[in-house]
Amino acid sequence: MQLSDFDYDLPEQLIAQAPLAERDASRLLLVDPQQNHFSDQRFTDLIDYLDAGDLVVFNDTRVIPARLFGQKQSGGKVEVMVERVLDDTTLLAHVRASRAPRPGTNLILENKIECTVLARQQDLFVLQQSAGPWLELLEQFGRIPLPPYIQRAAEAADQDRYQTVFASKPGAVAAPTAGLHFDAAKIESLRARGVNTAHITLHVGAGTFQPVRGEDIDSHVMHSELVDVSASVCTAITRTHAQGKRVIAVGTTVVRSLESAVISGRLRPLQGESSLFIKPGYAFKVIDALLTNFHLPRSTLLMMVSALGGTELIRRAYAHAVAQHYRFFSYGDAMFIANRGA
Repeated sequence: MQLSDFDYDLPEQLIAQAPLAERDASRLLLVDPQQNHFSDQRFTDLIDYLDAGDLVVFNDTRVIPARLFGQKQSGGKVEVMVERVLDDTTLLAHVRASRAPRPGTNLILENKIECTVLARQQDLFVLQQSAGPWLELLEQFGRIPLPPYIQRAAEAADQDRYQTVFASKPGAVAAPTAGLHFDAAKIESLRARGVNTAHITLHVGAGTFQPVRGEDIDSHVMHSELVDVSASVCTAITRTHAQGKRVIAVGTTVVRSLESAVISGRLRPLQGESSLFIKPGYAFKVIDALLTNFHLPRSTLLMMVSALGGTELIRRAYAHAVAQHYRFFSYGDAMFIANRGA
């Protein structure tokens, strides 16, 4: 398939610039590939489509304040967007400047953090400092890294709302946004219904916003992200399927994590890197249903959703969502793909 197969027209006013007052107040587009049908619902209706014994899997990564501003020691302005914290003293980051800094360049970030460019790795830079652990410095001086399509500066409210209520493991630079719709009461209502829950960790990197370059999608190389799928999660999934129940991923990051944990046809614990690219034609091995937000045109995430729901049905569903003025992207509305597509 070609990149243009995943394009669609999106009016700019449909890109949600702020969250709704309540997390679960979003609309929900229910997509059923088996019936080749979709329908308009509310997110609060989601529980009606879940059964006792189903397993809902969340991503418990926590967004770190990954954006820093500063200057080179020579005076030129820089913007740093963390991709990954490597250890207490070094991290991997995108650096925007009028001229790319060379190894050995000294930077002063937020007028507080002195660091040095150690090396360049393709589009990324390794930065080192000795003032303290990077995660602590980012919490103190960094800014929440809202996605590039949100055309405003981060506000105090984003510290809470661009974070899931179950976020516990710091390391992501973008939120697993399907999880933003859940509050504590909604999660408790799942458990009261007999729906089981589990957590994996995938630290979302800034690469999630990188465009696909080239019309032939088969030539695209995915960015790599850190994944942790525990043995207990694998056991819960195996038990769920043995009982004839569904494994439901909350977000594309969960899909990528769980599908990456299948090695030689067997689901196993995974602690490491994933660069899995899921596109139409992929045979899903773990997940049976997906809750997700609406994704950018021509993106790998839209390709993943199309692989699960069917390219033509997802294309029609997106056109419907645009016509019905759904809210798109991180702070937008949700889609539930209720069953596997053919």
